[in-house]
Amino acid sequence: MSDGTAGGTVYVQTNENTNRVMAFGRGADGALTQGPSFETGGAGDGQPHLTSQGSVVLSGDGGFLLVTNVASGDVSVFSVDADGGLALLGTTPAGPAPKSVAEHNGLVYVLATGGPSVSGFRLGEGGLEPIAGGEQTLAPDADPAQVGFTPDGSALIVTERGRDSISAIPVGADGTLGTRQTVASSGPTPYGFAITAGGTLVVTEAFRAQKGAAAASSYGVSGTDVTPITTSAGNGRSEICWAVVTADGRFAFTTNFADGAVSRYSIAGDGTLALDDAAAAITVDGRPGLRDEVLTSDGRYLYAIDADSGTVFGWAVDGDGMLSPVGSLGGLPTTVAGVAAT
Repeated sequence: MSDGTAGGTVYVQTNENTNRVMAFGRGADGALTQGPSFETGGAGDGQPHLTSQGSVVLSGDGGFLLVTNVASGDVSVFSVDADGGLALLGTTPAGPAPKSVAEHNGLVYVLATGGPSVSGFRLGEGGLEPIAGGEQTLAPDADPAQVGFTPDGSALIVTERGRDSISAIPVGADGTLGTRQTVASSGPTPYGFAITAGGTLVVTEAFRAQKGAAAASSYGVSGTDVTPITTSAGNGRSEICWAVVTADGRFAFTTNFADGAVSRYSIAGDGTLALDDAAAAITVDGRPGLRDEVLTSDGRYLYAIDADSGTVFGWAVDGDGMLSPVGSLGGLPTTVAGVAAT
C-alpha cells in the first residue's frame, strides 16, 4: 500500500479470533495512510499484549510476509506484490501457541510457546515445507519470547524469560539443528532482542515489571558462543521489552510498555552498550501500551504500536539516531501485535 512516491508499507496483525493483517501505506515523508486488511486464515487469541517479539516478519528479500496465529497453532505465509499488497499462500501447523518467527535465506524457524520448541521450514513460492531434523524442544519452563537468526544464519537465538537465560542453537546448511548452548542472561526477564551485522546482541530486560528498573544488555555472538559485554544498562523507565538496531549497528531503540517512551542506546565497535536518551521519543508520557517496533528497510523511519490506544506511531531517524515525530494513525484493535515494514 505504498503511495508510489518512494514510500513503503507497514504491517501489523490484529491477533483477533479471526486474525487479520492490517496494511498501512507509508509516504515518502513517513506519514501513514489506512490500507486494506487481509485475513490470515488462522486465529489469534483475542487477548491484548501478545507476549513476544517477531510475530509479524518480512522475508529478507521482501517477497513474503510471515504471521503467527497463536490460537490456531499455525503460521500464515503471504506473498507481497510490488505495491505492498498481500496474497495468502496458506497456513502451516507450527506447534501450540506460536508467537515468534524468523527467516534467513529461505529458512524459517517458528517459536511455539504452548509446549516450548522451535520448528524449521523451507520457504518457497507455495509456502512452508517442514524440515526433517529441524525441530527442537526447549525447557518446559523456558517461557520463551523471541527466536531470531544470527547475522550469518548459522545459529538461532532464543530468549527464555522463565529461566533468565539465552539459548543459541546451531543451524546446518540443510536446516537441521545441533546441540543447544544456554547461558544465563545478564539481567532477569530477557525478552525482545536484535543483533547487529557485526554480531552484537542487544537484549531487553523487563526486570519483571519493577518500576524504573528496566534495562538492556549486550553480548558478543560468535557461532553459538554468547558472551556478555555490557550488563544491564538501565534507562530508568518501566517494562522495556522490544528492541531494534540500526543497519549501521550504531544505535538500538527500545520501547517501554508502561510509560510510552522509546529509549536510544549507542553501540560501540566493541559491542559496549550505553544509554544515550531514556526518552528519545514519547507517545504520551506515562501512558502504558507502547510495544512492538520496527525500522523500515531503508532505516529512515521507526514505527511502534501503542496497543492500549490502538495506534501506530512513527518517527524519522537521522544519522545521529535522533527521532522526530512523523505522525500517528489510530483505529487498530487493542489486541494488535507484531509489526513489519518495507
